[in-house]
Amino acid sequence: MGKDHIRTAAVTTRGRRLRATLLALTAAGAMLLTGCGSNGESDSPDGSKSRNDATGPLPAPAYPSGSAQGEQNGEQSGEQQDDEGREFAPSPDYLSTFALDVDTASYGYAKRTLADGRMPDPSTVRPEEFVNSFRQDYERPDGNGFSVTIDGARTEDEDWSLVRVGLATRADEEDGERPPAALTFVLDVSGSMAEPGRLDLAKDSLGVMTDRLRDDDSVALVTFSDEAETVLPMTRLGDNRGRVHYAIDSLEPQSSTNLGAGVETGYATAAEGLRKGATNRVVLVSDALANTGDTDADTILERIEDNRREHGITLFGVGVGSDYGDALMERLADKGDGHTTYVSDTEGARKVFCEELPQNIDLTARDAKAQVAFDPQTVEQFRLIGYDNRQVADEDFRNDQVDGGEIGPGHTVTALYAVRTKPGASGHLATASVRWQDPDTRTPHEESGQVEATALERSLWNSSDRFQVTAVAAYFADALRQGDDRWPRLPGSLPLNELESRADELADSTEDKAVRELADAIEAATRAER
Repeated sequence: MGKDHIRTAAVTTRGRRLRATLLALTAAGAMLLTGCGSNGESDSPDGSKSRNDATGPLPAPAYPSGSAQGEQNGEQSGEQQDDEGREFAPSPDYLSTFALDVDTASYGYAKRTLADGRMPDPSTVRPEEFVNSFRQDYERPDGNGFSVTIDGARTEDEDWSLVRVGLATRADEEDGERPPAALTFVLDVSGSMAEPGRLDLAKDSLGVMTDRLRDDDSVALVTFSDEAETVLPMTRLGDNRGRVHYAIDSLEPQSSTNLGAGVETGYATAAEGLRKGATNRVVLVSDALANTGDTDADTILERIEDNRREHGITLFGVGVGSDYGDALMERLADKGDGHTTYVSDTEGARKVFCEELPQNIDLTARDAKAQVAFDPQTVEQFRLIGYDNRQVADEDFRNDQVDGGEIGPGHTVTALYAVRTKPGASGHLATASVRWQDPDTRTPHEESGQVEATALERSLWNSSDRFQVTAVAAYFADALRQGDDRWPRLPGSLPLNELESRADELADSTEDKAVRELADAIEAATRAER
């Protein structure tokens, strides 16, 4: 049984030993190190603590007796169930570790599918991508690295709460300093891209982006259908914008989709035009409906492994089209040290390629991972919502050879947990730590924050607007995944019509267009469900 399923903790002598071990871990977490901002401890607006001291790798954390690591040393325990008869981890494990993820493609594609009058396939619904599609109000650090914010609220389900772990990078100042970008666009020109809202949308967006990039940025263009072709080698913009526009405008849809050849040629082109001191990134724009050549993400990535690892070239996947190969694009981005988004209209595309350009091309952290340690004296059960494909072994949190997530400026990462506290719980609830490497020097850094059980005293629907938006997004994803028996309902879940009302109220109170779109998507799901 995986760590992403519900876990349990018993009040026993073992539990007391676990607490002693975890307290040692928490004490170490309070001294975690980072390379940006001022030293010392500060209070977040919600009362959580964030520690920011120094930098350098620390020893791997100790693991509680009875954890997954303890069982590997010979301990055994029987299978257990929660109050509703659902199975969960067979032994107490108070650590949750995952690679950071800022993908939003799952939510974007769900909105497109619902707008077409269809319910999305449950297998394409990833709750963390729904949650991370909305603006958060976390405090941001001054330099590279992360701030850590933790808060929570009680659900309407007895003893269950939602705990939100929020990580934020520095603000993305569009006019601020950033390294030059060397971008290789790998553009799908297969026959399926002839549908309105695919190739035409990509061409328009790339044309606008070309005018927004700086003179010292560089662009290359690779196309693929049945074969791949480098249409434009790496070209410094400067006085060459007209040449780039001509290459974009000349693109026309052709035949089949050899995505593997496109990615391989794209990375080769990026490596040939590699710029030291620049952000070198491959931007894949496709419906990811591969039907020729290599169609397996792992096989495709094996062929470009040297360029990906040796040169640090990352992948940014942009999905388009009413039919979309979600699974292939997501795996390519996850294993290609990048992230994905999905666009369905001109406004969305221009937002990705223009407004959000700094966070999509620049990097402030490599191989970023998070670990949350729950206190066995206050927490009985917990479940991480989503991040199913991003799980990391607990002992690999400080193993810098293990892949994490690549994060840019202006990003926020939210991890939402369903947490069941013990009766009368008080005191320390959890400590969250994030570890990352400097994008240039690969120097490791850490930051941590902790939260008390008192943070769960308020009810969910009386919490801050942004917390409620996070909850509605998670509950919406939860409702859409109910066609898949692998995922039990979240505590406090609401039917779609009630979620729609909550989202509608939040759209009015936040005056946030994205929240209004969330309410519209839930309304569309309510209609499609009838």
